[in-house]
Amino acid sequence: MQDHMQELMDDYLMVLQVESGCATNTLAAYRRDLRKLLDFFKQEGVTDFQSLTKPLWVKFLGSLRIAGLSSSSIARCLAAIRGLYKHLAMSQGSRVIEGMLKGTPKQWAQLPKLLSEAEILRLLNLPAIDHREDRRDAAMVELLYATGLRVSELVGLEIWNLNLEVGFLQATGKRDKQRIVPIGDKARELVSEYLQSARPAFVKKRTSSALFLTRLGRAMTRQCFWKILKDRAVRAGITKPISPHMLRHSFATHLLDHGADLRSVQIMLGHASIGTTQIYTHVEQTRLKKIHDTYFPRKHRAFKS
Repeated sequence: MQDHMQELMDDYLMVLQVESGCATNTLAAYRRDLRKLLDFFKQEGVTDFQSLTKPLWVKFLGSLRIAGLSSSSIARCLAAIRGLYKHLAMSQGSRVIEGMLKGTPKQWAQLPKLLSEAEILRLLNLPAIDHREDRRDAAMVELLYATGLRVSELVGLEIWNLNLEVGFLQATGKRDKQRIVPIGDKARELVSEYLQSARPAFVKKRTSSALFLTRLGRAMTRQCFWKILKDRAVRAGITKPISPHMLRHSFATHLLDHGADLRSVQIMLGHASIGTTQIYTHVEQTRLKKIHDTYFPRKHRAFKS
């Protein structure tokens, strides 16, 4: 059972890497922190994440203090474990340990990493290469930015989820919640071209309802698309580390920059709470502050009482 717990932990870390774009150092720290919990479970004979009881949790916290961890290290460890349990609750339907989710440090509030509109244009306007993989890749990147989907939602799309005539798709988000998202003219054009001239060559004589396929005719994976995106970013001259989730963040921020209301962006992103969407207002506030600091003529004059 320890092997199964290790697999669940690795899956959570993969989600952080692929969907959230976590830095390598952050992932390594989370892996070490989660390893502490697995080692503790092994010592206590615990074989399932759901078997964590409040007394065990208190004992685990005590073991961290006995090991001499600093307050900040313990806070990071608890944040990693809480994130893992939230992931298990959403993906596996596992019971969330109430005592652990309350009174523990929240994950560090970080503004989402974005691509500028100029970088997005360079990424989307790459010169076309005349082969079916390029038509597929261009359609996927355009669709991801045009809809703000999570990468898991993008690779999980099936043909019947599309209505290209009307210009909408049906996405299945966390906890299997479904929502309707508008597509946009350019994305409709590229997806239609992919369906007509590229996808049949991937399918060949097989049968698949998945929208985006690999050259072997299988459904596209998150990891495969992430590599595709990184390769296209290099071609576009984008030097910053890139992840699929950055396109989702960019979609939301650029909509708000151009006057969209927060509630509409919440619906398109599939956020259960508008509080989650409000992080993008902080991005806008940060951008406006930079503009003010750069251009306000009285910026160098100190305040005097």
